[in-house]
Amino acid sequence: PDLTGHEKFGLGNVKYNISRIHVTAVELPSASISLLPGSGIKLVIGNASLIIDMNWNIRTWMFKDSGRGTVHISKVFVTAILSTPPDNAGPTSIALTSCRTTPGDVDIKLNGKT
Repeated sequence: PDLTGHEKFGLGNVKYNISRIHVTAVELPSASISLLPGSGIKLVIGNASLIIDMNWNIRTWMFKDSGRGTVHISKVFVTAILSTPPDNAGPTSIALTSCRTTPGDVDIKLNGKT
């Protein structure tokens, strides 16, 4: 979904809109899954990265601008614990018991009108 909002800075408000958000690349160079006896599954992802492309525009009382942007997020680490309820009635379900994410580097490039 698009991101729209406003922030108050010094002399006035800055309105922004980020649209056409697309994840264009995902890398998971180190991923592992292990069983946790009696509790579920542990998923560990190390050194992951992703690239997101988007359109952006901002507007203030003095000016407005828009363009394309790219966000590159790298060195992301995720640890998730998944469990299956001990209920044998009905289809098997999986619940996210815990999730910890550590973000690494974020590089944002904004280009003006194209």
